[in-house]
Formats: sequence, C-alpha cells, structure tokens
Amino acid sequence: MRKITKIIVHCSATPEGRDYTVADIDRWHKQRGWKGIGYHYVVYRDGSVHTGRDVAAIGAHCTGQNANSIGICYIGGCAADGKTPKDTRTPAQREALRDLVELLKTEYPNATIHGHREFANKACPCFDVNTDL
Repeated sequence: MRKITKIIVHCSATPEGRDYTVADIDRWHKQRGWKGIGYHYVVYRDGSVHTGRDVAAIGAHCTGQNANSIGICYIGGCAADGKTPKDTRTPAQREALRDLVELLKTEYPNATIHGHREFANKACPCFDVNTDL
C-alpha cells in the first residue's frame, strides 16, 4: 500500500449548475493521454461520493504530489461562464467533502489537507481548504 501523506482537494473546473460524472472525467483524462481518471474520489452536486481511480493506485491529479496523495474532486468550480473561478459547492457537496476528508483522516491520520492551488498556479479548488473544510 502507498504511504499517504497528503489529501489534495480539486474542482472539476466546470460551470456551476451543470452535472458531470466520473465517466465524463475519465473520458477527458483519457483524451489527455492519461490511463483514466486521475482523481480517487469525485463529489457530485447532490453530495454523493463516487470512486474514481483506486486508492491503491497512484493518482494523476497534482504534478509532483501524486505518489503519496489522494485526490478528491468536486463537480463545479467555475461561474456559469465556465471560465471565472468560483466556489460553486452545493450545501450537499460541502457536507460530503467534510465527511470524506474526515473519514480519510481517520484512515490516514498523518496526512495533511491541501487545495490544488497550493501546488499549481490555479484557483482550484476555488475555496480555502484550511478554513472551509
């Protein structure tokens, strides 16, 4: 089993109010030449949590951090224009993200929580994980 030292939160960078699935993200990532979806978990707008890449497998979600991290993505992260970064999490997504991170922290108690923007020049996940998780 991989040694998990970080839990990294992402957004899908998709327009608010629009639903996308693990299958959609898997297709997008394969189009980029990846093996498939790079995130380990995806939180839909209704708050349901879906498995992406197996946690035992190295992710493809954060350059330089994949070997020892788990990637979580919530659907959304852009205003309706599809370009402007925005925290679009629904109340159900907020609760589901908190619950998932809490669960993962019990499984990996030494892992630290990060937003993707800590490692890349991006707004992702469009909120501060240190104050809003």
